[in-house]
Amino acid sequence: MRTLFNLLLASAVSLVAPLTSSAQTFDFPAKFAVRDITTNGATIHVRVGGAGPAVVLLHGYGETGDMWIPLANDLVRDHTVIVPDLRGLGLSSKPAGGFDKKTQAGDVSGVMDALKVQQADVVAHDIGNMVAFQFAAQYPQRVRRLTLIDAPVPGVGPWEEILKNPLLWHFRFGGPDMERLVAGRERIYLDRFWNEFSASPDHFSEAARVHYAQLYAMPGAMHSGFSQFAAFDQDAIDNRAFLAGGGRLKMPVLAVGGQKSFGSTMAVVMRAAGDDVTEGIIPDSGHWIMEENPVATTKLVRDFIAH
Repeated sequence: MRTLFNLLLASAVSLVAPLTSSAQTFDFPAKFAVRDITTNGATIHVRVGGAGPAVVLLHGYGETGDMWIPLANDLVRDHTVIVPDLRGLGLSSKPAGGFDKKTQAGDVSGVMDALKVQQADVVAHDIGNMVAFQFAAQYPQRVRRLTLIDAPVPGVGPWEEILKNPLLWHFRFGGPDMERLVAGRERIYLDRFWNEFSASPDHFSEAARVHYAQLYAMPGAMHSGFSQFAAFDQDAIDNRAFLAGGGRLKMPVLAVGGQKSFGSTMAVVMRAAGDDVTEGIIPDSGHWIMEENPVATTKLVRDFIAH
């Protein structure tokens, strides 16, 4: 049975562009079930499949949980794989607030509770990193191993220096006027990220661009996306408070950067907050690691969580 959110997607897509056959490749394999889990003031769209040790995969901006299909399809052979859409994005609900990452960490905890999963390896990318960091800070007993991929964490390590990079102007871009500017032009706005943050723009396929642009054109999606960024100041306050109070991440951490993106800076960031940090590099990749080098990304993650 199609969920309310699937129906909303179908309705929104019909106003933007017809679904193409290529977009259908973003369906998770049949071995995954779909659940909409209401928790913590939001309804989180989740794909779950497999059996064995649990792995939670958290996506970032410009994508949804659909980005993880290649990795999820590999891990589901011997893991329970849990893939949510962050609140406000993809097919999750679009609440008025709660976009600080401390609140969203509660979303992840609620999803795990609903699925009766006590502990998991957590793998995250982009804004998912920021949610995963707070989840590990608040619920350390629920994180066995933590993988953060190619994005900084507000208030941690060289955060202030990273903010000076002109490529990150979008961190401060938002509000009602900006929303009016991108309304009906979501693809144009998102192309900027997919083009500038990849090693080569053709690494982010046209099928993926069509798929994600349709999802971000859904009512409330761009507002929610801007809200994710608008919460960074609060996220920095929360993360600095954790560190100032003597907090450190004790679980093993894999800090991964795209060779042509954050690279070794990811390890620098995480060594400011973690006691057991391993550096990883995705060769021949910019920011969009699952589009640009999914084979290397899958191997790095698999090797790390195998211990």
